Amino acid sequence: MDINKELDPNKLYYTIGEVAEMFAVNTSLIRFWEKEFDVLQPKKNKKGNRLFTQKDILNLRIIYHLLKERGFTIEGARKKLKDNKEDTANNVEVIDKLNAIKAELAKLKALM
Repeated sequence: MDINKELDPNKLYYTIGEVAEMFAVNTSLIRFWEKEFDVLQPKKNKKGNRLFTQKDILNLRIIYHLLKERGFTIEGARKKLKDNKEDTANNVEVIDKLNAIKAELAKLKALM
């Protein structure tokens, strides 16, 4: 999943539905993660709808990576974020770039 391709640099806020679609998860899971991880602090409008910034989405990407791709427990992911968030963020970025390269190579192979 390359979240960066889906983020519009001109867009300030994303709805919970848009965010859930980016990660192919239910909105209830996003709300659950919001309660479990202090790094997620979406703004809420007058109606109470959550509005996620690009920073929130990048934090969600790290959480998604730890929980869904690496198999961490909630507590383990919380500890990892607390102890070493920067390294984890860098690892996620590298993995995303490698996946993008892999996809491009697959396209080239299909053209041959």
